[in-house]
Amino acid sequence: SVLFSCEEVVDVELQDGPIRLVIEASLDWEKGTVGNDQIIKLRTSTPYFDTQTDTSVTGASVEVINLDTNEVFVFQDQNNGNYTTDAFVPILNNTYQLTVIYNGEVYQGTETLLLAPDINTINQSIEDGFDDENLEVNVYFDDPEDEENYYLLKYYEEGDLLSSLEDVSDEFVNGNEIHDFYEKEDDEDSGEEAFVPGDVVEITLYAISERYYNYIKILNEQTDS
Repeated sequence: SVLFSCEEVVDVELQDGPIRLVIEASLDWEKGTVGNDQIIKLRTSTPYFDTQTDTSVTGASVEVINLDTNEVFVFQDQNNGNYTTDAFVPILNNTYQLTVIYNGEVYQGTETLLLAPDINTINQSIEDGFDDENLEVNVYFDDPEDEENYYLLKYYEEGDLLSSLEDVSDEFVNGNEIHDFYEKEDDEDSGEEAFVPGDVVEITLYAISERYYNYIKILNEQTDS
């Protein structure tokens, strides 16, 4: 038999939306540190097929105020889209307000600094994930009783471009030990490869608000669809 194939280039026209300011602001207090050094990143969105790589935003005003103490932290423009401070003072259960002023527009957001529980155990297995032939990383931590809690687990394997974000709620496990796992599968389309012995994974656990939990959950659902 003879098989023939032909190929035609089709130009897909996508409607470009307006360029928007993208603010990456996560003020994290790593246990065992004073938490003074913080960074906020400002970028602009780009059209889907745009090959422009430098979308950094400079010339903005960036500050954070502790609404409980009225202390203001000004972030300095590093002229590369990053705004930094080495004087931030993290106080648990205090509420912080971020204000960004750019091109005459004011952007604000408010969040409370929450305490994340300690991780009890990290191990690996091949029976707790979706595929009983692939390695997965297991994380265990205790959830406080009698309160609603929401968590973000960030998994980053050395060499990957991006971290994997897992949203976790204590809705059905309140006051108990929570187990989360991270598994990768071989995927030619995405280039993802399953874990092999010797791979190094960095795991970070955050306590987050319900609002941020819902945002990450929607983001993950859209990414997986």
